[in-house]
Amino acid sequence: MDTLTDKLSENQRELDKLLGVGRNYDVINRDLYVGSRKGRLYVIDGYGDDGVIERITSFLLGHGRELAADAADMQDFINRCVTFCEVDCENDLDKIMKGAFIGKTILLLEGFDYCAMMDAKQFPGRGVEEPSDGKVLRGSHDGFTETLVQNTALLRRRIRDPYFTLESHQVGGRSRTDVVLAYMENQVDQKMLEELRQKLGKINAGSIAMSQESVAESIVKPQWYNPFPKVRYTERPDTATACIMEGSIVLLVDNSPSVMLLPTSLFDFMEEANDYYFPPLVGTYLRYLRMIVLLLALFITPVWYLLVKDAGRVPDALQFIVPEEPGSVPLLVQLLLLDFVVDLLKLASLNTPESLSNSFSMLGALILGDFAVQARWMVPEVLVYMAFVAIANFAQPSFELGYALKLTRMVFLILVAVLDLWGLILGILGLFVMLATTKPLLGKGYLYPLIPFDGKAMGRLLVRQPISKENS
Repeated sequence: MDTLTDKLSENQRELDKLLGVGRNYDVINRDLYVGSRKGRLYVIDGYGDDGVIERITSFLLGHGRELAADAADMQDFINRCVTFCEVDCENDLDKIMKGAFIGKTILLLEGFDYCAMMDAKQFPGRGVEEPSDGKVLRGSHDGFTETLVQNTALLRRRIRDPYFTLESHQVGGRSRTDVVLAYMENQVDQKMLEELRQKLGKINAGSIAMSQESVAESIVKPQWYNPFPKVRYTERPDTATACIMEGSIVLLVDNSPSVMLLPTSLFDFMEEANDYYFPPLVGTYLRYLRMIVLLLALFITPVWYLLVKDAGRVPDALQFIVPEEPGSVPLLVQLLLLDFVVDLLKLASLNTPESLSNSFSMLGALILGDFAVQARWMVPEVLVYMAFVAIANFAQPSFELGYALKLTRMVFLILVAVLDLWGLILGILGLFVMLATTKPLLGKGYLYPLIPFDGKAMGRLLVRQPISKENS
């Protein structure tokens, strides 16, 4: 049996089996009479808005008695008796089951081979407070949540344009996760949009348990050797809105407070919301500062190690960078070990109770650093440079890019230790080739607008443009 019949008992038996009535404690069902017709109501406990459902049933059991008698079919019954706006008529059992599990209230009536699916859901969720990894000094302090409807409402509140489109999809064979594409119909690249639709349709993963990361891994061709992120994420509605108005696509996944910004290139990570909450000159300064800090985070330890591993190549003016004592542990091991220690402190902070996390991190760093220097395991210069690197990784909001830079820096150190100057040159060339051949999820290329070169886009990247009609 794939569809409903006009016999209520058969419909009840099939839906009870599909929804697991009696097996699942949260599947609520109630028998009722609407006029002379016997019916049954299904709803998932915790999904349904009790107030809305109460008003619907109150009307059905009251005024609906007289109106239901003359109804020719379920659609006519809905038009006469259902006061709720978001309601559909459906007879496919599979679609009814999916609708129930995403929070819709199902109403069956004797004599009708269709049911009423009322979207009276209200998911449990938190408030739209500012995200912890995207704070701004100026601007709005709201953020996306784990509820898809709230997230689309935050975008719709900011874009009151008839061309603004929210396109719904479902992915995952078992999880049936809701995914929404947000874009401007008159500005988006239609070819790119169609490509993304096809990729979403080809997802054959059984479950999208890790939300947007599972979606990204399902539609991006894996490159295990490439740590650089193919997708940019944000938890800020204003950042997502700005990308949409520029012609980008924002992909929202249910149960995730982060949205995906598509297409993504490496240079997109150089931009941040703070750039646009200050005058253009200040925003440009912040952008250049971020670029310089990221380059220093990548090259400062490999270049320093290259210079000090052979004392004769350090000019007299820079002799202060040479350690007075090399330490008991080789410099390469010191640098690599501290990279691991920094990650250890991060993981420990994440799993430490919030009231103790700050003090624990500071005590751990101070005690370990001071002990390592006094025991002559490490030299103070190594601690200084690695402390700068640890701070510099947070100059941009992408954790994925921070870890990519960390792994690249460690490879540079090993190459310098093995091949000296040629190792650093080989590492830089290899990095450029890897970035140039990286295939993003969508778009013209990972190094766009440098490769392929786009002068206008490069200008917008290098200089924070004032708000205008063309640049919104």
